[in-house]
Amino acid sequence: MKEETVMKKLLALALALALCVMSVSALADTFVMGIDPEYPPFSYLGDDGNYTGFDVEICQAACALIGLDFEIFAVDWDNKLIQLDNQECDCVWSGMTILDSMKEAGYVISAPYYDNTQVLVVKKDSGIASSADLAGKVVAVQLGTSGEALLNGDLADLTATFANLVTCQSFLMCFTELEGNAVDAVFVDLPVAAAYVANHDQLTVLNENLGAEQYGIAFRSGDAELCAKIEAAVAELVASGKYAEIAAKYPDIVNNLLFLSAE
Repeated sequence: MKEETVMKKLLALALALALCVMSVSALADTFVMGIDPEYPPFSYLGDDGNYTGFDVEICQAACALIGLDFEIFAVDWDNKLIQLDNQECDCVWSGMTILDSMKEAGYVISAPYYDNTQVLVVKKDSGIASSADLAGKVVAVQLGTSGEALLNGDLADLTATFANLVTCQSFLMCFTELEGNAVDAVFVDLPVAAAYVANHDQLTVLNENLGAEQYGIAFRSGDAELCAKIEAAVAELVASGKYAEIAAKYPDIVNNLLFLSAE
């Protein structure tokens, strides 16, 4: 009787371990992409209620090649790396600027895939023609972005001329503040500015580049192999022409995509 009890316990333990392994295996078959949900044309909510955008479509196609199930996690951009560390997503891939501070902190960063610049968006009748006209003005920028870091770093002398620098949770909130006359200008990534202004005639993008940078994908420390798999899949998409096919849907960013300009 005693041996039978021990055997039942061993069988129960073996079953529990098997279920554990199955659970881990199932998790490993799913790739969770961390995105800014309001960052067109790279990642945003489509008219059908599903997330889409250039980065989203490329990631989805890469996962299909590798054989991974694809999921999206909308990050709080100001806390994106904390959420990545907490394993709420497997990467941050959403027009994310490559920063030396991320590399120094141990994050695995992909090769750059996009050349970006920072610009100003203002109302057409604002009388603001360049950054030199921002003295005494109120400027908005998204929290946790390279734009915010730039205004508080290399462009601190410019920021010192502002009446105020307002930080918002999203670019959409920045633009809403501009349209409501709560701020005079928005400091923003060029592709986002172009996409938004295309549908808002009262706004314009100033012809002044205020900071050059490149976009990449961030993975947790120790995930170099996962990064390499994703990069290999993207390279396959480029070679097959699928990458260019997807990019053609987003004409505002095509000329700055590094994998296409290298062809």
